[in-house]
Amino acid sequence: MKKLVIALLLSIVNCLLSTAQIGTWRNYLAYHDIQQIQATSGDDIFVLASNGLYQYNKADRSITTYDKVNGLSDTYIAQIRWCQQAKRLIAVYSNMNIDLIDTKGNITNISSIYTKAITGDKTINNITINGPYAYLSCGFGIVKVNVQRAEISESYMLGFAVTATTFDNTAIYAKSASGSIWKALISSNLIDKSNWTETSTAPSFNQDNSDYDENIDIIKTLKPGGPENNHIGFLRFTDKKLYTCGGISGGNFNPNIPGSIQVWDGSDWTIYQNHLDTITGHSYMDLASVDVDPLDATHVFAGGRTGLYEFRNGQFVKEYNYDNSDLKTTAAVDHPSKNYTMVETVKFDQTGSLWLLNSGSATTSLFEITKDGQWIDHHHKVFQNTSSRAYDNMVSAMFDSRGTLWFCNDRFIEPALLCYQPADDEAKAYKTFTNQDGTTPSSFYSVSSVAEDYDGNIWVGTDAGPYLFEQSQWSESNPYFTQVKVPRNDGTNYADYLLSGIAISSIAVDGGGRKWFGTNGNGVYLISQDNMTQLQHFTTTESPLLSDNILSIAINSSTGEVFFGTDKGLCSYISDATQTNTEMNTDNVWAYPNPVKPGYTGLITVTGLSMNADVKILSSNGALVAEGKSNGGSFTWDGNDRKGRRVASGVYMVVTATSKGEKGTVCKIAIVN
Repeated sequence: MKKLVIALLLSIVNCLLSTAQIGTWRNYLAYHDIQQIQATSGDDIFVLASNGLYQYNKADRSITTYDKVNGLSDTYIAQIRWCQQAKRLIAVYSNMNIDLIDTKGNITNISSIYTKAITGDKTINNITINGPYAYLSCGFGIVKVNVQRAEISESYMLGFAVTATTFDNTAIYAKSASGSIWKALISSNLIDKSNWTETSTAPSFNQDNSDYDENIDIIKTLKPGGPENNHIGFLRFTDKKLYTCGGISGGNFNPNIPGSIQVWDGSDWTIYQNHLDTITGHSYMDLASVDVDPLDATHVFAGGRTGLYEFRNGQFVKEYNYDNSDLKTTAAVDHPSKNYTMVETVKFDQTGSLWLLNSGSATTSLFEITKDGQWIDHHHKVFQNTSSRAYDNMVSAMFDSRGTLWFCNDRFIEPALLCYQPADDEAKAYKTFTNQDGTTPSSFYSVSSVAEDYDGNIWVGTDAGPYLFEQSQWSESNPYFTQVKVPRNDGTNYADYLLSGIAISSIAVDGGGRKWFGTNGNGVYLISQDNMTQLQHFTTTESPLLSDNILSIAINSSTGEVFFGTDKGLCSYISDATQTNTEMNTDNVWAYPNPVKPGYTGLITVTGLSMNADVKILSSNGALVAEGKSNGGSFTWDGNDRKGRRVASGVYMVVTATSKGEKGTVCKIAIVN
């Protein structure tokens, strides 16, 4: 009976996994803030919400969301407008990239303004439709777009910011940011600035908002899905759920991101109780960290610029600030302020104690709240900066496999790596990052993130690149931080430091021991387990990544899904590395998709394997078809034989061997061509 239940559960998981093939992307965007509504002449309505786009059909009540995964060319749409004559929606991004979208979802990109070097402000203030043309009111003038032909017709460099345009039968009018109005005859050469003259009268510049007024009541009832906002600065995957909040990065005390905890369980979003300012009487902004009680999954704490918050079942329980707890206001402000009682990182240990850092306090730094609610002060002078207050931006707390608490001071004033050993009350601060060659960074402003690899060493993310703090150095009086050297393999003996000079903002280690490095402005890098090979580099120009500013990374080790929190939203990539099993058998190893149906050309994945397992794919008569090693708990096969030819229809056996040499058939794959 037990095996039957296990097999049933695995079958369900298999079906779920089969919908997310390796190498695919997903977006998890917010559509909460309704900004513009554009109705077509038919049943379709386009909605700009939270700078994202979706389409609602009144006839069948369907909702279609648009993003970079399913065709959009960019992120953060600033304006939309429906062109009835061209039967297309013009969507203009904040960077002046342009997409034209019809009701069937066909998308045409116009990137010429986006890619062109233009002197002046590219801000789009307004879109006015006139026949088949869209006139974009911009910070540098006006851009005329032929929506029907999908091309830029003309640009009018007027020398001032245009906030709106309007027309009458003979002339075009432009309103400047200062309020002056300029007029030119449509029949004249509008590119010639001398043909524009200032005037005191013009038709109304007011936009027709009837589409919004007539449809807002319907649109408010729709549920396109997604979190509440798109600034995702912190991620934590635990208890099979992804916990997110806005985050604080780079020591920025005032990003002013509304406080919100958003939880994804794999099928739906849960938004924790919000607008707590109405309860606490002060700001609820800039949550920087969330963690879940290991003894009670309904019990959650979050910390940020404005204090520490406790929740149960998504509902607010209590706020901890300087007037009702041992927390202190940062000494960087002139007087005690609940808006600056800074708790930017929280982390539970395995016993149920919550550990938190009180940034900027004059007399405190590290606290432990035991599972019975007792506060224990673990303040040490090494956690103070030269101004004799706690480091100003203590973030990224984590416990390593030995129980040591590591965290960072991500502040340009004295950036540092810090650690605390609860067993012996020992605290250390590392402020000088000298590498194995005796070299220190020429400029050093940020220590943003920390992670432990499979060898028990500590990786540290800095604005000078990633550093490896090896165990052999921890007890040294003058330890060095290793910058991994990657051989150039060009016939010389030269090597380069791994990602040297790349500002690392976040680090995560996947089931295969590989390192995912998020960066500030340079996308995401995936580095092999041995640190010698760059396996991937994702940027916005070459992938569906939403932003090149990666604020946080979290991994679902069961499925291999890697989540990227950015300043423009949450997205993910299905990788080929998952968590490992200590034993491999028919109960815990499976393949997907299975069966492989005709026409499928993607990767076939075997998951549930042990680390570095030898994997062989055999035909029904025992012939070797393919072989390799697992990546963490996964192995992928392209469905071809060793000569690159597509295999014939049939049943193929997956035979594995552990590092100890134990062999066995763990599953079978049916292929139908």
